[in-house]
Amino acid sequence: MAFAITDKVMSAEKALKDAGDQFGAGAVFTTSFGLEGSVILHLIAQLRAPIRIVTLDTGLFFAQTYATWTQLANTLQLKIESIVPELSLEAQAQTHGPELWRTQPNKCCDIRKVQPLSKILSEADAWITGIRREQTPERADAPLVGHDERFNVVKINPLVDWSEEEVRGYLTTHNIPYNPLFDNGYPSIGCAPCTQKVVIGGDPRSGRWQGFEKRECGLHWEKEPTDGTESPA
Repeated sequence: MAFAITDKVMSAEKALKDAGDQFGAGAVFTTSFGLEGSVILHLIAQLRAPIRIVTLDTGLFFAQTYATWTQLANTLQLKIESIVPELSLEAQAQTHGPELWRTQPNKCCDIRKVQPLSKILSEADAWITGIRREQTPERADAPLVGHDERFNVVKINPLVDWSEEEVRGYLTTHNIPYNPLFDNGYPSIGCAPCTQKVVIGGDPRSGRWQGFEKRECGLHWEKEPTDGTESPA
């Protein structure tokens, strides 16, 4: 079925255009190259919005994710900045032990994602994300535009009310590159060591941080400990 231009697309376009007009490069879009990220990158390119685009490169992405990053940047002619943690993987292992993600995933996410994001957003006015309400219970009440108290920025979620079908429809209609892992049993993709395939019909987030009662990396909700304590499933 062809994907029609709907009010949802126009709403997303308006949110991004307004962000670019009001904040310029003070509006930051963070992407980990999910399906939603590919849609938003295409919209930013179409609008020629002066939004800063970054990815929090943990050094642990799948090879397919890195390839998608390159493909999107080249196809859409966008500059996508790499933001890396202060600690290299080697330094993290020396300080906190090898493969921290296997023993203290909250701490690992804090070092490799939350701290770099905090630094970037300390210089920003608005934060644009690809979260959608249907992704997790924690995201069910997310607004299109709100205020993130933790980072003290305007938070804009252009696709917040989109379904996965609508996201995929947009990608297909516009022939936009996306991570091929999404078609191979990975409905939610993060760092390679913390992401497994999901059984057909399973919770899309069940492949993340298996063995722990963890659903979020900590970027959007600070509900999980980062002091080394963990909650095994």
